[in-house]
Amino acid sequence: MTRIVSGFAGSLALQVPKSGTRPTSDRVREALFSALDARDAVRGARVLDLYAGSGALGLEAASRGAVSVVLVERSPAAAQVCQRNAAAVTSAARAAGGTQPTIDVRAASVQSYLAGAAGPFDVVFIDPPYLTGDEELSGVLASLVPLLADDAVVCVERSARDPEPTIPDGLAVERRKDYGETAIYWLAPDRA
Repeated sequence: MTRIVSGFAGSLALQVPKSGTRPTSDRVREALFSALDARDAVRGARVLDLYAGSGALGLEAASRGAVSVVLVERSPAAAQVCQRNAAAVTSAARAAGGTQPTIDVRAASVQSYLAGAAGPFDVVFIDPPYLTGDEELSGVLASLVPLLADDAVVCVERSARDPEPTIPDGLAVERRKDYGETAIYWLAPDRA
């Protein structure tokens, strides 16, 4: 079962699409958000969750204080799950009496969304299917560069067995952290 780990919606169970997605494990999400919290990167952030699946990463950010979250998911069934999960998180925000984040679900391909998107984004999660090729991922990263805030954090989730993604000009790898079969690449804008 996928749950929100912390924040105003902590322990809220999320729906998961019946097929076609690979939810980020609770262990990886906890570690990822611990590192983001240590950087004070989430509170007040504008967050983009690409290949959103259930929306768990973006919705976790909303629960922890992001002011806006965009969930981008091509599969209509998964986008509907994102919509239901976003409504549950919004209800939890209302019940907690705090500021409600803006959560926008876009049923579109990542590239088509990025072609018309307006940034800047402070935190970006990219969790494509593991079979997504390096060329597609590199194209997504290149399209993302002009939409990033100067101090943005981009987290790319891949199989630990895959080679490092090709990083386009305008981004630099800060580090890689492995969690069993999952590797998280931490990227930042390289404005040099």
